[in-house]
Amino acid sequence: MRLDTIVIDCKDKHALAEFWCALLGTTVRGELGQYLGLHPTPDGNARLVFQQVADPAPGRGRVHLDLDSHDVDADTERAVALGATVENEVEDFGVRWRTLSDPEGNLFCLVPAG
Repeated sequence: MRLDTIVIDCKDKHALAEFWCALLGTTVRGELGQYLGLHPTPDGNARLVFQQVADPAPGRGRVHLDLDSHDVDADTERAVALGATVENEVEDFGVRWRTLSDPEGNLFCLVPAG
């Protein structure tokens, strides 16, 4: 088996897809009903699908993505320019990374590659 798709509940699938396409360097693959899917990222990772729901339930299991970054500071600046918010600066196990949230509050971390 392999991981193929990560589905994220959201209020506005188009706006969230625009943010993640710009951040990950990919494009929209297609849309069907409440779903909008992205092409896998160029290096062949799992693709993201956004499911538009009336009210994403707080407290429900939320998705948390870790993104490898070759330059955490530069990628943070780019993510913030696209609409992300810096939530936390973390240092643990001798590694420093940042937790951000996308425009709808979904968390993701920028972690040094390797």
